Amino acid sequence: MIRLQGISREFLVGDQAIKAIKDIDLSLDAGEYVAIMGPSGSGKSTLLNVIGLLDRPTAGTYLLTAQDVTQLSDNEIAQVRQTKIGFVFQFFHLVPRLTAAENIALPMTLAGIPPAQRRERVTEVLESIGLSERAHHRPDQLSGGQRQRVAIARATVMNPSVILADEPTGNLDSKSGQDVLRILELLNEQGIMLLVVTHDPEIGARARRRIRIVDGAIESDIQQ
Repeated sequence: MIRLQGISREFLVGDQAIKAIKDIDLSLDAGEYVAIMGPSGSGKSTLLNVIGLLDRPTAGTYLLTAQDVTQLSDNEIAQVRQTKIGFVFQFFHLVPRLTAAENIALPMTLAGIPPAQRRERVTEVLESIGLSERAHHRPDQLSGGQRQRVAIARATVMNPSVILADEPTGNLDSKSGQDVLRILELLNEQGIMLLVVTHDPEIGARARRRIRIVDGAIESDIQQ
């Protein structure tokens, strides 16, 4: 489903080119549960951003469901990202002035989905994450764990085939973190590919495949 061939990403720091990731070759199949691990600054978040089409590689080819997305325009990339990929971040990135329901509906609003269909889908996902009673609360009226569950609901409301989670429990207490991981794992059990960036070996051990990035390159790729 995802094929990276010779993927690199360079950044200019002053007049010096720094390779954040270097000549990455990687194949990921539909429905996999993968932990991307490595020390701070190793390139794991850069790799996730490239896979999530938030950043373009400097070199190489990226095939997503057999489509070469490196050749697409910005508008075409936005369309692919909107329909195929869901994002969950450490700091939630919810819109403060919107309620939980409105935050979840936002991707559908941007996609032009009719209001009645949006309401039905939002009701469904709120129930699935156990937050129906918090539908009309703003983010500042929710706990950290509740905000992350809203973020997961927003990430999945368009029925993506891939969820990318960057340190999804990093801003949560241990119980809320376990709840969030279990929700993500249930989505994976339903067939959605789950890629989790983490520095926590206990979280990494939950995945069926662990990829370790060091100095921008894949050091190990272990199936379990």
